[in-house]
Amino acid sequence: MQKFLLAIDRISTVIGQTFSWFIVALTLMISWEVFSRYVLDAPHPWAFDVMIMMYGTVFMMAGAYTLSKNGHVRGDVLYGFFPPRLQAGLDLTLYILFFIPGVFALAWAGYHFAGESWAINEHSNVTADGPPVFPFKTILPLAGGFLLMQGVVEIIRCILCLQTGEWPKRGEDVEEVDVEKLKQMVNVKDADIAQLDAYVVKHEGGSK
Repeated sequence: MQKFLLAIDRISTVIGQTFSWFIVALTLMISWEVFSRYVLDAPHPWAFDVMIMMYGTVFMMAGAYTLSKNGHVRGDVLYGFFPPRLQAGLDLTLYILFFIPGVFALAWAGYHFAGESWAINEHSNVTADGPPVFPFKTILPLAGGFLLMQGVVEIIRCILCLQTGEWPKRGEDVEEVDVEKLKQMVNVKDADIAQLDAYVVKHEGGSK
């Protein structure tokens, strides 16, 4: 079971990391459009629509990845103080009552929106020569499907935690800097840092 959970985590991770490159493309596009508009005096009417669709694509396709890393923002400040079984019970209830129905509705409605958009070859009507919208609307059912897949994995994690009292492990990924590990890597001790702080304070006081 753990191998299955980690396999789905890896799929969500690959998808999220792949679409994260849209941020680089979006940054380059915005930079070029600003240069083209204000330096070359040659703005592109379709650029704004494309930027919005690129950002929306990143936002939606990163949903399953963020869920796999337990990275979504929680509104309950008390959640972190609860024991694992209580956390799992709350999560399981919320997944069943709200997450699954909501994401299923997103995937189902998105499927129909995308189908209609492809059928009429829909383009943005904000400008006369608007870019096609149907590729962007196709992201709706895709993002919903991946979220549902990861949501099922999270529900299984909740059930396992209720049984064992411990949360199952998640796949490793890029983490924030671990200060203690960084100290070990450069062979710096807390005493060395304290001495350096005292040295700086002493000489700053002397300079005044």
